[in-house]
Amino acid sequence: MGTTKITVAIIALLAALGIASAASAKGGGPSVSGTCTAASASTLKAKSDDGRLEVEFEVDSNVVRQAWRVVLADNGSTFLKKTLKTKGPSGSFTARARPRDRAGADSIQATATNSATGESCSATLSV
Repeated sequence: MGTTKITVAIIALLAALGIASAASAKGGGPSVSGTCTAASASTLKAKSDDGRLEVEFEVDSNVVRQAWRVVLADNGSTFLKKTLKTKGPSGSFTARARPRDRAGADSIQATATNSATGESCSATLSV
């Protein structure tokens, strides 16, 4: 392999790493896998941004049109309570909220309960 090809390969690799780092930084913030009482999976993400929190709680049951009751709280103070339905093709939903960022450490709690089956998913994340 010639020097030019090696140089091009190194530049391509560095560019790919830069793109991956930028995507990581953009998505940013810590995340944690939740626990579910049956076969579903859940993930909670949260980060501070300009005096607010960006919170996302995803539940994936692989079943379309299920209704789930979702509650998101910060240190026990509820900031989102609503029913969401899983959508195709993946059979998942994402609850998103931007509550104000309270002083001190934040402990985000997320719960979702399937209205039909009673399955529940939960996760807690410190920001």
